[in-house]
Amino acid sequence: MNNSVSNTARLLWAGLRALLVLTLVTGVIYPLVVTGIAQGIFPGKANGSEIKADGKVVGSSLIGQSYNLPLKKGQTTADPDLKWFQGRPQNGLGTNSINTQYSLILSGATNLSADSKVLLQQVKDAKAAVIKDNSVPGYTVKASQVPADAVTSSGSGLDPDISPAYADLQVHRIAEKNGLSVAQVQKLVDEHTDGRTLGFIGEPTVNVLELNIALKSLVTKS
Repeated sequence: MNNSVSNTARLLWAGLRALLVLTLVTGVIYPLVVTGIAQGIFPGKANGSEIKADGKVVGSSLIGQSYNLPLKKGQTTADPDLKWFQGRPQNGLGTNSINTQYSLILSGATNLSADSKVLLQQVKDAKAAVIKDNSVPGYTVKASQVPADAVTSSGSGLDPDISPAYADLQVHRIAEKNGLSVAQVQKLVDEHTDGRTLGFIGEPTVNVLELNIALKSLVTKS
């Protein structure tokens, strides 16, 4: 009887020691080591790829933001503030979900099929808006100029980047709205265009938040 109790106690103590050691190693030491290495080698990425402006964090290079005017009385969807570069459509998980305007609670695609009438109408409406918003005196956008990312949301609905083609499409409007020359704005876009990773992976992109921060600085100086 005593031997049985003693063996049980030893087994329990051995199990408890194993639990304590594994908790210490995997729950404390390993996370601290990984966090320390990440902070030492990749501090920017480890802290959320933060973007700062005027000495404060204004967002992340990995998450898109909206640039809209305040809601007017009776409006449910805000109009875009056309003095800023606009990102991709913010459909997220659809108009009936809680993530409709980069609200960062959930991320995901619309899950609409390629032949969905709803999706086709969204694309048509977005294309018409892009043409209308970016056509200014002396410059009219043609339907053939509108790239795919200007009228479709990304898989996450939170894409921070646009294609150089979409950024170029907005140059004349940005120049007109901010009292800048087209050459000044085009130079800004060119300077903030990132090429393919390692020269062959992915496509060139323009980070909208970084571009708008640079635009604000240019407008302030002008």
